[in-house]
Formats: sequence, C-alpha cells, structure tokens
Amino acid sequence: MTGRRRWSTEEILDTAAKLLRTSDAESFSVRKLATALGTDSSSLYRHFRNKTELLRAVADRILLAAMDGYRSQGDWKQRVTALGLCLREAFGEQPQLAAVWGRYGSGGTGSRLVMEELLQALRTSGLPDQEIPARYHRIVILLAALISSEAGISTVAPKEFEQGMEQFRVAVLGADPERFPALAHFARDIRPLGVDRRAAFEEILAAQLAHIEAQIP
Repeated sequence: MTGRRRWSTEEILDTAAKLLRTSDAESFSVRKLATALGTDSSSLYRHFRNKTELLRAVADRILLAAMDGYRSQGDWKQRVTALGLCLREAFGEQPQLAAVWGRYGSGGTGSRLVMEELLQALRTSGLPDQEIPARYHRIVILLAALISSEAGISTVAPKEFEQGMEQFRVAVLGADPERFPALAHFARDIRPLGVDRRAAFEEILAAQLAHIEAQIP
C-alpha cells in the first residue's frame, strides 16, 4: 500500500495562496487546505502549528516577493514612499492577506527586510536614533491601515460594489440640505472611497513623512 505524499512547506504555501485568491482569511481553514492537497490536517500541523502561523507564512511570502523587486534609491522620503507603494501593489494582488499582515504581522524574512529598509531610511533622515523606533512604528501602522482598507474594498464583488456606489449617490446627492447643509453643499464634489486610492495613499503618506521631517533637528 502506497503512503500518502509528503508535501513540502513551499507546496503547502503555494496551495494556500491559491485558495486565498478565491476566499477570505476568515473562511480559510487548515481542513480546506488539507482537502485541496488530498491529505489530512494532521500532516500540515507538522509544518505549521495553527492557521494563524500558516497565514503569516503566506503573507510573508508576499513581502519577500515585494522586496525582491524593490530597489532602494533616493533620499529617505523617496525610499519610504517607494517601499509603501511596493507593498500596496504586492497586497493588491492578494488582498485577502492584507488584513492578515495588518493584524498579525509576519515575523518572517520578508517582514524583517521591510523593517530593515524602513529603519535604514529613517537613519539617513537626520532623526536622533532614540526617536527612530517610534517614528518607524507610526509609519508601519499607517501603511498597514491604508493597505488593509484598500484591500477590503478590492475584494468586494463587482455587483456589490455597484450597489454600494448607487447607495452612495443616493445618500449624497439626495441629502436634505436643511438637515445636512454641508453635505448638500459639497455633494457633487464628494467622491466615494473606491476612487483615487493611489493618490490618497501617496498624499496621506507624504503628510506623515512631512510631519517627521519637521521634527528633524
């Protein structure tokens, strides 16, 4: 009788990534992954202790791939901005995992590469060393929040998105000017969350970097 195939860690992560392209992290389970691989859950627990550890590993592979294509150049603000856009693009291709990264981090090699580049960039900014960890923390929180928020929108089905847009138009353009005077005044210029996400991302990040620059002695 032939024994079951032993799957490598990379093969397990490849299959997990494929499953996560069609489902979210909440509905993903080790049991579903085991079924897709034609094995039982116990065999996967030899590689990962639990679902969270597995998801972190998949998210870290996205960070690794992003950093593989990243090139550090320019001044510290240009480096941080380029890194942020690189991560945004990487998780845009696997939005289900953006929330995992934002919630848990990863702790793997990809995560450490991101941390190293951010810290190195900040060290060239002129900030005193004692202030860098706190500034680094603020930037990471901002990037994770923006990327997770954008990923949440991108996973909405086209039909649901269009329904949401219609509700937005009704709510804004049909606002009662007596009860919502400011909303009625700006109604034709207010844009929904799904519009100009990259421009908003860059502008918000630039504002944070300008705030840090203002603190440099």
